[in-house]
Amino acid sequence: MTASPIAAATSAPTSATGTTPPRKLTVVTGGSRGIGAAICRRLAADGHDLVVGYRHDAAAADSVAADIRAAGGQALTVAVDTTDEESVIALFERAAELGVVTGLVNNAGVVSAVGTLADNDLAAIRRDLDVDLFGVLACAKYAIRAMTPTGGGAIVNLSSAAATLGSPGSYVHYAAAKAGVDALTVGLAKEVAALGIRVNAVAPGTIWTDFHLDPERPAQVAKTVPLGRAGQPEEIAGAVAWLLSDDAGYATGTVIRVAGGL
Repeated sequence: MTASPIAAATSAPTSATGTTPPRKLTVVTGGSRGIGAAICRRLAADGHDLVVGYRHDAAAADSVAADIRAAGGQALTVAVDTTDEESVIALFERAAELGVVTGLVNNAGVVSAVGTLADNDLAAIRRDLDVDLFGVLACAKYAIRAMTPTGGGAIVNLSSAAATLGSPGSYVHYAAAKAGVDALTVGLAKEVAALGIRVNAVAPGTIWTDFHLDPERPAQVAKTVPLGRAGQPEEIAGAVAWLLSDDAGYATGTVIRVAGGL
């Protein structure tokens, strides 16, 4: 019988000295639903303890935390507004209650302004940009501060295929924010490499989640995707998990595109 991934992960390997290596502690923003929830569950199966950051849905965050604990990990849920510096500071203070932070997944994102730029609402666009770019910067800043004294760690930013496709007629501002995330990933990776911190990104294509204002958008987009379908959250989670793993120890400043060929 083949052991399940969760069972394998909860039986921690021992080092050459016979001691069990310390568990990784990863903060995931937007961790209560969609891609973020899939990332939390995958990392739990890989042996991480998790801080599940969420904005509104406490019940969903609690459900994810229950799955993490069932996989043998520690879990903490924290309400956070990634656009507010004090809230981000509080997130990392709470994370320290579980241990030493070794990873950050900047997953929180939003696209509430949909349509052409000329017909869109600038206030809504500003709110989207605050979450999709400023929030990434804010969380990365405080993750670096948490990781530096303890020898480093890894940051994974969630970008988007929109960063290079542009998303005309839908949300060019979101595409611009994600292009900013790509630039941040490259530059910050160089800035903090000497601190032992790796910075990478994953750029999903259209994924089946409730992120979309139109719930049928993934099905509509599927015909334009070379693989003929939208993706699943677990497929993004796998890429994130690899970038946080020791197998990716020589990867920094890279953006992995997981977009079905787009």
